Parts: sequence; structure tokens; C-alpha cells
Amino acid sequence: MINKQARVTILAIQHVLAMYAGAVIVPIIVGSSLGMSSKDLTYLVSVDIFMSGLATLLQVWKNRFFGIGLPIVLGCTFTAVAPMIAIGKHFGLSTIYGAVIASGLFVIIISTFFSKLVRFFPPVVTGSVVTIIGVTLIPVAMNDMAGGQGSKDFGSLPNIMLAFGTLVIIILLQRFSKGFIRSISILIGLAIGTIAAAFMGKVSFAPVSEASWLHVVTPFHFGTPSFEWSSIITMILVAIVSLVESSGVYFALSDITKEQLSEKDLANGYRAEGLAVMLGGIFNSFPYTAFSQNVGLVQMSGVKSKNIMYLVGIFLLVFGAIPKLGALTTIIPSSVLGGAMIAMFGMVIASGIKMLSRVDFSNNENLFIIACSVGIGLGVTVVPNMFVHLPSNVQLLTSNGIVAGSFTAIILNIFFHVLPSKQHKSAEKVTQSVTTP
Repeated sequence: MINKQARVTILAIQHVLAMYAGAVIVPIIVGSSLGMSSKDLTYLVSVDIFMSGLATLLQVWKNRFFGIGLPIVLGCTFTAVAPMIAIGKHFGLSTIYGAVIASGLFVIIISTFFSKLVRFFPPVVTGSVVTIIGVTLIPVAMNDMAGGQGSKDFGSLPNIMLAFGTLVIIILLQRFSKGFIRSISILIGLAIGTIAAAFMGKVSFAPVSEASWLHVVTPFHFGTPSFEWSSIITMILVAIVSLVESSGVYFALSDITKEQLSEKDLANGYRAEGLAVMLGGIFNSFPYTAFSQNVGLVQMSGVKSKNIMYLVGIFLLVFGAIPKLGALTTIIPSSVLGGAMIAMFGMVIASGIKMLSRVDFSNNENLFIIACSVGIGLGVTVVPNMFVHLPSNVQLLTSNGIVAGSFTAIILNIFFHVLPSKQHKSAEKVTQSVTTP
């Protein structure tokens, strides 16, 4: 029999594996685009993992000042990749971190105000946003199932076999197993898929052998940050976009855990995210946001304990400080990871549909909000270059399906349900004329 602590440990490792690929891809893309040396790139990946752990702990630890207290995992947001590369090429690396620090401070300042906008997030909006998050992430999973975008063997039969083999294992475990085994079906699927890939010669242990044993995280490793207004405004826009994405994750986890969120809870969550972003800039890392894939994992496993997320944070701190351990998680082939992602992202969609079940579908306006927001979100994901000729700052809102769809849902809800309509005004006049003696 596996004792309770061992179960918590295994569940925590499952969450780490679910978020790891998404977390390390940002520093790899940014560092490579800015021409960093392999030594600096290794540092960038390690410090990013370390700071993901710290950011997760800040968000899970609920106190008077920060932390939403939900089973949530934070990682660096992909929304910031293109802006950071542009800032780095134009102004240098130090300006990236100056802008990141300033945007984190901005989030902390507006956290209380932003939390008061919760009335603009009824089930028709939150359900649409969560559904959009899941739907727009499916192409990511499909690309990984084929071997990873840009890979030489993209779409090869071995990749397809590994991807669907991993998915079938997860499905079989969900159907025929119970209790703890069922809750770690993703981890088991990843393990068996990776072993099968190793026999097929598709697993390389080079990242493990090349990684160092110890890594010390130091503030301002790449120099003193510099501040430039246009870069700061750009990263503030990225931060606002990230808050919208995180709000969807907060509401999804609130629904799964049956914990009602107050304005103060949301403010604490936004404040924790702002603090994580500031610390990311200080330690030469990246902006952080709530990770959607772990929401699907919470839904699939049925395990909602915050203790697991505390352990996830600790594991990430250790993996960030000991690169050789962290490198172990990078040997999982993209195709195997993609097979597991289909299940996890699909569960995010299912969570969104569940939230939408509380919406009054006899109201045509609600149907219109869902139709347009999900349609825009999916459309932008499929055709990301549609708004390529708009200003770069505007593209932050239009080039990301999650953001475009979320803003569509929020704006349409305000238009249909918040702003007074002529029908409502005329109804009020009729009521007043009837009740006036």
C-alpha cells in the first residue's frame, strides 16, 4: 500500500510534468531569439523553473495581502514572448526586465480595482472564457502529438502511435481503475509512453548529462534593469491580458472546488500574480500567469488539495536549483506529451461547458455571447495572422485566441446585460405609470 505522503508526492510530480514543457518553452524561445549563449540559456531556463515554483507558492498561500488559495500552478505566460523579443532586440535585455518589474508593480496597484469588475463575469462570461481556453489550446496538443511544430518527423507514424498510445492508456485507466491509480492516470500514461519511445530510439538523455548539478539564483544576473516608457506600456498591456486569462482559471477552479470567490479573494490573487511578475523581473525571469493545463488535471484526478500544490512549488524550486533534476522532465517526447495534453485540455473544455450549464439558454442574447466569443477565440487561434497589419500593441489583444475571445465575451455581456436598453427603459416607464396613483 502507498502511504498518504507518497500519494501526495506522486500527484505533485504529475502536476510538474503537466506544466513543465509550457514553462521551459518561453525562456528557450526568448533566449534563442536574442542570441544568448548556451550557458546563459541554461541559466534562463533554470531560473524560470525556480521562479515558477516561487510564484505558485505565493498564489496558493492565502493570507491577508496576497494569494487566492486555490489549487493553482503558475508559469510564464506565452503572451509575453513576442513583446519581450521585440523589446530585447530594440532596447536590450535590461529593458525587458525593467518593463517586467514595472508591469508587476502596476498589477499590484490595480489589483483591488480589477477585482471589483467581478460583476462583469457572470456564468455566461466565465463559462465562455474557460471553454475558449480549452478550445484554443487543442491545436497546441495536436501539434505536439505530431512531434512538435517544426520537427523533422512531424506527423510520422511513430509519433502518431506514441501520441494515441499514451491517450489510450489514460482512457483505459480512467475506465477500469479506481482511486489513486485513476487520479495519476496522466502520470502513468506519460511514463509508459516515454518508456515506449525510449525503445523506439526517440528519447535523448543528453540534456541530463549536459546539465550542471547546482545552480544559484541571483538577482539582476544579467545587469541592472533599465526603464523605457513604450516598453513599460507594452508589458502593462501584456499584464492586463494575463489577468483576464488568470480570471478564467480562477473561476474554473472555483467551480471545480466549490469555493466561492469574493472580491477580496480575486484582489489577493491578482496581487500575488503582480508580486510574482515583479520578482520575475528582479531575478531576470519572466511574467507569470495561472496555467490552464493544471486545471484540467485537477478536474481529471478529482484531487483538489492545496497541499499538493505546495509540494509542486517546492519541487519546482528544487528543479530550478538543481538543473540535472529539472532536465529529467525534458526527456519526455513531444508526441507523448501531446497525447496527455489532449485529455487535459479537453477537460478544460468540459469544465467550461459545465459552467455554461447554469446559463439561461432560452435567452437568445446569452447564446449570442457564447457563439461570438467562442467563434472569435477559435478563429483567431486557427488564423493568427488575420490582424497582422494592426499596430503591435493592438495585436497583443487580437493575436491570441484566448484574449480575443475573452474580451469579446466581456464586452458583449456588458452590451447585452449591463448597459440599459430601450426595452428595459420602456418597461420601467410602464411599471412606473402603472404604480403611480
